[in-house]
Amino acid sequence: MSRQNLLPRTAPFGDGERASLDAVLGAASPTQRAWLAGFLAGLDAAGGQPAAVPAAPPKAAAPLTVIYASESGNSEALAGTVAKLARKQGFKPKVVDFADLDVATLPKAGKLVAIAATWGEGEPPARGVRAYGELMGEGAPRLDGVEFAVLALGDTSYAEFCAIGKALDARFEALGGKRAAERADLDLDFEKPAADWIKATLKALAPAEAADNVVAVDFARVAAGEDDEAEPSREPLVVEVVEHVNLNSSRSDKETIHLALAFEDGAPAYEPGDSLELFPENDPQLVDEILTAAGLSGDAALRNALLAERDITTLSAATIERFVKATGHTDAQRLIESGEAKAWIEGRHLIDLIATFPATLTAEHLTAITRPLPPRAYSIASSRKEVGDEVHLAIVAVRYETHGRARSGVASVHVADRIRDGAKLRVRLKPNRHFRLPQDPATDIIMVGPGTGVAPFRAFVQERRAIEAPGRSWLFFGDRHFLHDFLYQLEWQEALEDRSLTQIDVAFSRDQPEKVYVQDRITHHARELVSWLDGGAHFYVCGDAKNMAKDVRNAVVKAYETAKGLSPAKAEAQVAALERSHRYQQDVY
Repeated sequence: MSRQNLLPRTAPFGDGERASLDAVLGAASPTQRAWLAGFLAGLDAAGGQPAAVPAAPPKAAAPLTVIYASESGNSEALAGTVAKLARKQGFKPKVVDFADLDVATLPKAGKLVAIAATWGEGEPPARGVRAYGELMGEGAPRLDGVEFAVLALGDTSYAEFCAIGKALDARFEALGGKRAAERADLDLDFEKPAADWIKATLKALAPAEAADNVVAVDFARVAAGEDDEAEPSREPLVVEVVEHVNLNSSRSDKETIHLALAFEDGAPAYEPGDSLELFPENDPQLVDEILTAAGLSGDAALRNALLAERDITTLSAATIERFVKATGHTDAQRLIESGEAKAWIEGRHLIDLIATFPATLTAEHLTAITRPLPPRAYSIASSRKEVGDEVHLAIVAVRYETHGRARSGVASVHVADRIRDGAKLRVRLKPNRHFRLPQDPATDIIMVGPGTGVAPFRAFVQERRAIEAPGRSWLFFGDRHFLHDFLYQLEWQEALEDRSLTQIDVAFSRDQPEKVYVQDRITHHARELVSWLDGGAHFYVCGDAKNMAKDVRNAVVKAYETAKGLSPAKAEAQVAALERSHRYQQDVY
């Protein structure tokens, strides 16, 4: 989006001069504009000559290093916000992805902000594993003289909430760093508290001699149009469901919905590899069960809020603490004091808490106990070049049973059970610049996507077909049964025929006595796979982070051992080099 033109065309300046002035003034703060107005007025009063004052030596902007460890993009976006605001406050920020971080450079950082997400059960995001391991290892450099602050992102539905941010905060201090601001541990509704933390932290990190009312602007960046570009809209868009198809057969024990969504005013400018956030609604039956257990079944306004606005499934230690604070329930209090809350929570939801510990609740209590209902992100399974103003998703319905109660995924079962053709949904684009096709379409690609992990690779193949990419493409797909769970089977066969897909290897785990997975297929084709990689191929993995992604990576390391006779350490170094050169990319969850 272009900046608003501040100077009218009638201003006594040429087009180029007006553009430069608009760029500078459009990015200036009210303080800066007031200073310029006073300066120009004083200049005119002095007959057009500036007052003779000793020239102060230019003050160098204070360097600030901002590092981020991100999986879904939230930490990366916040790092960009820190840099943008820091630049206005006289810093010279440098933003570094953990994937690219040279840990040895941190002692020279001077001032350091780290923004880190926690993934899975207390693990760093996939791209941050190497640098995180180096920081936690014995060879980590001292950080004496470095001022630091850590912003931790997490999800209270996981036991190890914000574990990576907490560990980094403690490690920086142990290495001799000085904490400039207290760490903040934020849940999924992080945007407002993150903004407050960033503002306070930059103030704490500002040089002591800096005047509170002086804000620096890098005018070279402004003139180049690099400063304060408008952020993409975060407002949800309403789409219509134009196709709702179960990709599994009627005999499958899975239900995977292919969802085609149409945008009335044109699809957002998404790229293969991006995700779409879907704003779901809760199960009405579960909402009514919670209201009945809480004694609030007659509150229609509260019911509507619980349906669309509040997270009524997540149960965490923080939820129990808020419940005890609201109700004073002594048995729930004893559960916390005994240290058994963490184990009790596992496999349970909010309804279990309310049913197990009956208490008099109000609408305000339920609102305080719960958190905002977050959107769910799904990999986009289409290319705009092929489907136009649509976005396609592949969503597997999550259903299971724990503690004698049937459970279901909030968004996935909302889509599977309560959405049909013609329905309206709210969605929001979530770009992922770290999961992109190679810039050169002649580059070969290898894609590993079992189950719905295949979704982005459908987009990859569509895109490469549309641009007639000459590079080869190889897909590894896996699921349970060939006859019932071969997602997009006919499309893959057509892609093989038109050569937009060069080859496909499949692994159906339940079709033989011994289970076979995609990593087993990689091992079987070790020499050919390494030959592709040695030839410059890019390697992509999408799907389960807890087991599959780790097993696939181990299989690639083993492939290097087998194909090239390397030691485990040297084979690991080969794969690590692929990751550092962004030729090994993951989109895992």
